[in-house]
Amino acid sequence: MTDGAGAGFEVVVGLEVHCQLATASKLFCPCPAFPSGAAPNSSVCPVCTGQPGTLPVLNARAVELAFKAALALGCRLREVSVFSRKNYFYPDLPKGYQISQFDEPFSEKGGLEIEGPPARRVGIQRIHLEEDAGKLLHDLGGAGLDGTLIDLNRSGVPLIEIVSEPDLRSADEAWQYLTALKGVLQYSGASNCDMEKGEMRCDANVSVRRAGATGLGTRAEVKNMNSFRAVKEAVAYEFRRQREVVASGGKVLLETRQWDAARGVTEAMRSKEEAHDYRYLPEPDLVPLTARPALVESLRKSLPELPAARRARYAASFALSDYDAAILSSEKALGDYFDEGLRAFSEPAKAAKPLANLLTTDLLGKLNADKKGIERSPVTAEMLASIVGMSLSGRLSTKLAKEVLAKSYDSGKDPASLVDELGLVQVTDEAQLMTWVDAALSANPKAASDLRGGKAAAIGALVGSVMKQSKGKANPETVNRLIQERIHA
Repeated sequence: MTDGAGAGFEVVVGLEVHCQLATASKLFCPCPAFPSGAAPNSSVCPVCTGQPGTLPVLNARAVELAFKAALALGCRLREVSVFSRKNYFYPDLPKGYQISQFDEPFSEKGGLEIEGPPARRVGIQRIHLEEDAGKLLHDLGGAGLDGTLIDLNRSGVPLIEIVSEPDLRSADEAWQYLTALKGVLQYSGASNCDMEKGEMRCDANVSVRRAGATGLGTRAEVKNMNSFRAVKEAVAYEFRRQREVVASGGKVLLETRQWDAARGVTEAMRSKEEAHDYRYLPEPDLVPLTARPALVESLRKSLPELPAARRARYAASFALSDYDAAILSSEKALGDYFDEGLRAFSEPAKAAKPLANLLTTDLLGKLNADKKGIERSPVTAEMLASIVGMSLSGRLSTKLAKEVLAKSYDSGKDPASLVDELGLVQVTDEAQLMTWVDAALSANPKAASDLRGGKAAAIGALVGSVMKQSKGKANPETVNRLIQERIHA
């Protein structure tokens, strides 16, 4: 990555992404994992609060989801992996250590494709399984509370940490990688990746080097960013900051920094810890984790169509543009909605483009404005397919189809019923259309004259006049033909 002010330098980025696995219970105890609306410290037990004498029991479902994520990302599963105790003191870590994996993680050597440019594969160094810590709540003075409070509901929730190779070369590529990663994890069912709920968090290791150099510079780690935008902005800022340090003859410090979104800067937190700082020790209360071949093969076969395969299918089977295919495959729920809509047609290839247009522009526009996902759409896939079907049959014009969608979205009513109720059927009767065409020619003599003189664009004003008279109900293709016939008669 270079820019006009920083020519001669390149940024090198590696990301460490923590994702909460979509289990019902925690990693080593039966407490609910993130119960909806739970009061602070209500989903806890002696195990996840680190009481003396308690023993962890590994959640088999968490292991299955972790394995599925690794397989979906092309990783190699170790036949045997080991849990370790990562020792450090922090108020939200009740045991004084975190059960994680160190030098023998359960998977490694995978990769993920990003679009670029250039499109290429970003290496995944390793994925390991670990438990989450609790949550510290600061600055509660407005609620009448002083100091910092601790909520241990999150303590013990199962996580996978996905560590990329230092293969990313720009803030844009970091954003692309996270977007692609989120898609794969959601499609595989391993994680919901809801960043607002803290189910996906990211640390970025950022360094700079002279263009053409092969060695890595000293990195700074930017911690716990909870949005893709934050990662993108923090990487861009760190590139500028470190570039200026190196260009002026200074040295970048090996340190941990935090992102201040309000000010748009990173700030030093502490010197960077290394592995020996955590005094990793084998976890004596857990046996080694075994990836049984039968289980691995069963999980591999259970993987659904992943984003890249779905994107390729949309482009090949329905001739959708790369943009449309990327949008529709970006979220599993959105792609599922589109596929469900296509199943309503005997010839889905003919319906794919108009269905994609209504979905990605009109329906998603309304949902985004209301801050809703496709799962909460008041217009079902069957309803949207009904609108497209009426459009393809000539019953609705493109404009009327959009109007029916809007009314169906607001009311929740069946589109076909709305068309009948509001009299929105497209007018195809040529006698009626010719009446409007003649009126348009009389009202727009200059446009008529220009069209006779060979100015093809002039027909737009005439068609627009007809559509206004018909309140959008006239069939535009027929109107175009009738105008040309009348002009050249």
